[in-house]
Amino acid sequence: MATADDQNPKDAEPREPAVEANVEVAEEEYEEEEEEELDGPAAEAAKRERVRAVLDRLSSSLVGIRVHDVIIKGNTKTNEELIEAEVAALLRAAPTVQDLLRNASIACARLRQLDVFDSVDITLDAGPTELPGTTNVVIEVVEAANPITGNAGVFSKPEARSWSLEGSLKLKNLFGYGDIWDASGAYGWDQTSEVGIGVSLPRFKSIPTPLMARASLSSQDWLKFSSYKECLLGLSFGLLSTMQHDLSYNLTWRTLTDPSHVSSKSIRRQLGHNILSALKYTYKIDRRNSHLRPTKGYAFLSTTQVGGLWDSKGLRFFRQEFDVRGAVPLGFYNTALNVGLGVGAILPLGREFMNLSSPVPDRFYLGGHSSPVCSLSGLSSLLGFRTRGIGPTEPRRLVPSKSDDGSTAPQGRDYLGGDLAVSAFADLSFDLPLKLFRDSGIHGHAFVTAGNLAKLSEGEYKKFSLSEFRRTFRSSAGVGIILPTKLFRVEVNYCYILKQSEHDSGKTGIQFSFSSPL
Repeated sequence: MATADDQNPKDAEPREPAVEANVEVAEEEYEEEEEEELDGPAAEAAKRERVRAVLDRLSSSLVGIRVHDVIIKGNTKTNEELIEAEVAALLRAAPTVQDLLRNASIACARLRQLDVFDSVDITLDAGPTELPGTTNVVIEVVEAANPITGNAGVFSKPEARSWSLEGSLKLKNLFGYGDIWDASGAYGWDQTSEVGIGVSLPRFKSIPTPLMARASLSSQDWLKFSSYKECLLGLSFGLLSTMQHDLSYNLTWRTLTDPSHVSSKSIRRQLGHNILSALKYTYKIDRRNSHLRPTKGYAFLSTTQVGGLWDSKGLRFFRQEFDVRGAVPLGFYNTALNVGLGVGAILPLGREFMNLSSPVPDRFYLGGHSSPVCSLSGLSSLLGFRTRGIGPTEPRRLVPSKSDDGSTAPQGRDYLGGDLAVSAFADLSFDLPLKLFRDSGIHGHAFVTAGNLAKLSEGEYKKFSLSEFRRTFRSSAGVGIILPTKLFRVEVNYCYILKQSEHDSGKTGIQFSFSSPL
């Protein structure tokens, strides 16, 4: 029997896990004469010779073949129509043995991606003797022994000086349609809390794309930065999801409150309840060779969001964001240069829209300690600056102090975000000289980050000047050591603030960063 394992074609989905398709080609398809049955070493030698002849033929020329039948085994719970819909058309489309081997590997990857099987094997067997040149494709699956999985962990956010406890629970293949039910929760000390439940289907009837529905309740504390708390109760529906395209609809009841009663005038005008009915489309290409340490390739992300689709009294805006990344190897000490540029804009919708105000939570904010290299999720952070640490600000309300002398407390400022945002970075990564560091993936880097925000709504566009916007760019530079793990990237950086404005919150010194590529 001839075997071809771990096929990884160029046209397979990028970064799929290596698949082990136990693809066996029946040599009976290629034998021209019947051989006498032999015993012992002679039989083994004859078998090896037949396998060698088959492999030589496959490597020297294309061998035509037609799939006669697709046979599925081991699916005691999973609906057979689901497996056929995922891979049958792909397997039947192969005109040659070589194409069938390649497509069988892709089919294995697709079935594994459903996340409901412990293993998937595909075998090519001989078709009916009366139909020469045909094969039967046998798909054998082993369903998950434990359909319930879960995880929990404690995560640190150094830039916000907070910790969060997060956990999730998944129930797989409850009804046999590849459905995955999940519940998740997160509790952050003094900042974020969230609970959510959802379900996802790899396909529904004739719809070839995965579908998702989720309900969530979350609370976000921005009192330290912008003097408001945000509470969200919403439903989200995934309408389209492919390797490059994602379309979703969100219906959210949003509440902004100020328990401190010190918020600035701009924040106070937006306190209260609002409905957000928004359609969001994301187009993503990522050809980088790694998320944690890219050394070559490129990536592009475009995110478009339209709010206020059906309720004229709800939040109405148009939000667009672009992010471009590139990595170039330099050929020594595994050195690579990563560069990135992000641009975003948000505009309110309605009559005289430029004189209206854009929603504060949906504006752009820069700052924070997350790595600009690691994730591809829009505008990058500015190392050395606090979360929401740059951009337009407004003084908070003065509150009399409780001290005996009747003095007032120092007046803080609220960071309001920007309607226009631009950020950029350059990062030079390199191996460290010690072999111990190289073997464990620990490496060094030097970086420069820059960015700026501007307000355009409420008539501020009349004051906007491109030269002034360019002149007031904030920037930082530094060096650091990176400790990559399977789940996230840890950075210990020394950041030096090159340029900041009067009310920015930037600080030169040692900073820690924990970034996830997800």
